[in-house]
Amino acid sequence: MSVSELPFAPVPGVRLATAAAGIRYQGRDDLLVLELSDGGSCAGVFTRNAFCAAPVTLARQHLGQGAPRYLLINAGNANAGTGKRGLEAARASCDALASLVGCASERILPFSTGVIGEHLPVERLARALPGLLDRLDAAAWPDAARAIMTTDRVPKLRTRHFMVAGRQATITGIAKGAGMICPNMATMLAFIATDVAIAPALLQRSLQAAADLSFNSITVDGDTSTNDACVLAATGALGNTPLADADNPDAVAFRAALEALCSELATAIVRDAEGATKLVTVEVRGARDHAEARGVAYTVAHSPLVKTALFASDPNWGRILAAVGRAGLVDLDIERVGIHLGDVLIVEGGGRAASYEEGLGAAVMAKPEIQIRIELGRGAAKAQVLTCDFSYDYVRINAEYRS
Repeated sequence: MSVSELPFAPVPGVRLATAAAGIRYQGRDDLLVLELSDGGSCAGVFTRNAFCAAPVTLARQHLGQGAPRYLLINAGNANAGTGKRGLEAARASCDALASLVGCASERILPFSTGVIGEHLPVERLARALPGLLDRLDAAAWPDAARAIMTTDRVPKLRTRHFMVAGRQATITGIAKGAGMICPNMATMLAFIATDVAIAPALLQRSLQAAADLSFNSITVDGDTSTNDACVLAATGALGNTPLADADNPDAVAFRAALEALCSELATAIVRDAEGATKLVTVEVRGARDHAEARGVAYTVAHSPLVKTALFASDPNWGRILAAVGRAGLVDLDIERVGIHLGDVLIVEGGGRAASYEEGLGAAVMAKPEIQIRIELGRGAAKAQVLTCDFSYDYVRINAEYRS
């Protein structure tokens, strides 16, 4: 499916445009401007990496100063690890756009993705802006999804509809990410918009909750990017009374649509992971609390030995058992631990299940989608993490990334 054929719905109050600025790539769009109508609200979640990129620092500052009118995103250059010069470049980018659209620079949120440690060529970005602004279009979501890609193989664009105040509301979002994915807030980059009017406090709480259930429950390689950011804008173009009460049925409907959209985008990221051939769900049950369950799930999902066995379709269940055992659980009773590959019980009573046969495990491991289910037998809490396998191509892609 080409980018122009991606199913989506425009969001009233949002216009987008892309351009080929030549920031790193040649012959493709690598710059995106997303325009938001005045009077809406906006929320964001950002990376917790201590070496956060200059645009992340500035976007967080600008978001705290009021609702933005424009998002400015470039691909190919992360503007991270660039010190004071990088922050100056991010500011200069916002200033360049602000001078053209006639708004304060603080009403622009900058975002970057790409190679770390290289200085952003602001002059190329600035040269591309005038022509880009002439092409702002509510229907340009597919082009936007393509423009923010780096090592992604496919664009990621989703839409959901739901009812608010008796009218059909829309939520549409794009995301990019295929490597350096172990979010500690959201994903590498995601931009979501709805036409519903929502109070800023509720919008922020809703986004954080949705990110925790989706983007914060995936991993490709255990690396948290310096540039992770997810922004959610509510334009209010639907004309409803702004939602402020989380228990309002319309607010519940909005949150359900947001969580479903974020889950779809997060799953698309893992499916598109660098070199990945399999989508893997690691589900942990019977933990003492949610944090314990997540810790075990991530230990298994991060294990290079587990991930390479998944690629080889090798039911080397000892690698899963070992990962559970080193997850740091205090007083783990291994006699109560059960591990399944799909519907096949592989571990019980402290060792290999009596009913397990290698052929059954191999059949599960050969599938393109695999579930690893772990029962700890020490409580009622559970958690789920999406991950993928490690293939030869993962090493090749990352070895050649700067070539």
